[in-house]
Parts: sequence; structure tokens; C-alpha cells
Amino acid sequence: MKLRKVSAASATVLALALAATACGGDDKDGGSSGDDKKVTVGIKFDQPGLGQKTPDGYEGFDVDVATYVAKKLGYTEDQIEWKESKSADRETMLQRGDVDFIAATYSITPERSEKVDFAGPYLLAHQDVLLRSDDDKIKSPDDLNDAKLCSVTGSTSAQNVKKKLAPKAQLQNYPTYSACLTGLQNGAIDALTTDDSILAGYASQSQFKGKFKLGGFKMTNENYGIGVKKGSDLKAKINDALEAMVADGAWDKAVKDNFGPAEYKNEPAPKIGDVKS
Repeated sequence: MKLRKVSAASATVLALALAATACGGDDKDGGSSGDDKKVTVGIKFDQPGLGQKTPDGYEGFDVDVATYVAKKLGYTEDQIEWKESKSADRETMLQRGDVDFIAATYSITPERSEKVDFAGPYLLAHQDVLLRSDDDKIKSPDDLNDAKLCSVTGSTSAQNVKKKLAPKAQLQNYPTYSACLTGLQNGAIDALTTDDSILAGYASQSQFKGKFKLGGFKMTNENYGIGVKKGSDLKAKINDALEAMVADGAWDKAVKDNFGPAEYKNEPAPKIGDVKS
């Protein structure tokens, strides 16, 4: 009888200990309780208007989207740990568990979808060109023939234009988009090409306000999604958060706040799962 009483007491203690552990545990997939919980989010650190690290913190459209999503998952802003996610590292970071999700101008493609899952899309961007605001010569992709076209070394954007739209374009490879902008400003190049959202982010910087304009050519579709580890149940939760962001007007506000000065004619918020080819 005594042995049975001791066993029952031990079982009670063990059950209480397990309950306490469960209450204090950290479940990243669900937005758990606990003062020390955090969510790790991958963004770009060097893309103005989208994901940029500044002396005052982090800002941009991707940052606003990721912050909204994190809050819907149960995290406050000070529980978000931001990590730089360079384009070449994104799949590896998700597969290794270095981040919980990535919002970093991350286009949904069949090749990437074999390695990671995507929530969204949350923005439909297009490859475009940035021009000087007083340039009235380049009105279509065909006008890029014989023009000096800049993109970043290693980017496929300029090659896409040269192969498919303007075979006589003079490609100029610069190390950074900022270097391309300087060349565009001083006339060394005629146009800069990459996603229109990225171009709008650069053109929206205060030092460039009124100096550049988007061509509006919409040469490709770039469906930005939020990357998660393959099989993660975060995908469904993030999709719910993205739908809520559109429904309550926060998505429109984020677009205006980050791209407004560039007069970016963005597409309406895409429906979840609607990936444009």
C-alpha cells in the first residue's frame, strides 16, 4: 500500500513537471508562450524600400510584411531576430533551420519549390527598367537596342533583356545597384534593369526623389513568396496572416509607405496560391 501511495505521488509530481515544461517551452511553428520565445526571420539587408538595415533598425516592404506575419503568429516586434538572407543562401538557411521563414524578394519558382515551401505570393513584381526622369527616348523594350543597359554582375536580368527583347543592348555590369544608379544619374548608362519593386525602392530614397522613373514594361512576372522549410505547418499560418494583412488594409499602407515616392504602379495584392507564369 505504501509503495502504491509513493508511486501515485511521484506520478503527480512528474505530471506537474511535464505540464510546467510544456507551458514554458518554445514552439516556433505556433507562436508559443514564454518570455524568451523568438522568431528568426530572413530578409535582405541592402535593398532600400524592401529590406534594409539602417542605424535605426530594419525597414522596407518585406520587413513590414514579415513583422505583420510574426505578430499574427504571436510574436512582438522585439521577439523578432532578423538575419541577412542573401539570394544564394536562402534555401540552405531554411533547410538548416537557421531561420523560421524568409521574406526577401524571394520569387516562387518550380526549382526552388522542390527544396522549400512557399506561402503567398504576397507581391507580384515584374522585371522593368529605371530611367532618368527627363528621358523620353526609351518608351518600350525595343528602344533598349543600342542603349547602355546596366545590371549587377551575376544577375540574369540584363541577359533576359538582351536575349529576348533587345539583342543590340550594350550590357554594362556593375558591382552593385547603387553603382548602377550613380552611372544612370551621370549619364554613363541609359537604363538599369531588375525587378520593378527593387527599382522603386531605390528610386524612393530621398536623395533620388524626382530623378528617376520606371519604364513600366512588365517584362517578366516575379511572384514574391515567404519561404519556409519543406513540410512546415508555418505555411498555412503565414497564408492566413497574409490574407488578414490584405483584408485590414495594412498591405496597401505598406506599399504606399515604401514605394510611394517612386510612383510605383503596383499590381493588386495577389491571391494566395495564384502564381503567375
